[in-house]
Amino acid sequence: MAVQFNHTLVNVADKKAAASLFVELMALPEPTTYGPFLVVELANAASIDFVDVEEVHPQHYAFLVGDEDFDGILARIKARGLGWWADPFKRRPEEWNTDDGGRGLYWEDPDGHLYEIITRPYGSG
Repeated sequence: MAVQFNHTLVNVADKKAAASLFVELMALPEPTTYGPFLVVELANAASIDFVDVEEVHPQHYAFLVGDEDFDGILARIKARGLGWWADPFKRRPEEWNTDDGGRGLYWEDPDGHLYEIITRPYGSG
């Protein structure tokens, strides 16, 4: 069997709030429970598993999305009043990048995790 990515843990202060925001912004089905985790299934048979921890260390999570999905996610980010940037260093607020001929942007969740959506994989342009 080839190596495939299956899941990752997102350590958060409040898994219900974090998972709810994530599925709202990404327009995904509600999470399911597996042990202490709230599991959000993605289209490629991988999952993002939210878990409560005492100390959060912010991470970066990137997702490949279609153009229509990008537009919808951006609209929901704006509707929520969240900050968003074209770069991971937050130097270009309220812009998206056009790397590799697609579009990409970043936003931060309440735990400090930096999420990214891109419409083309890096290196594909």
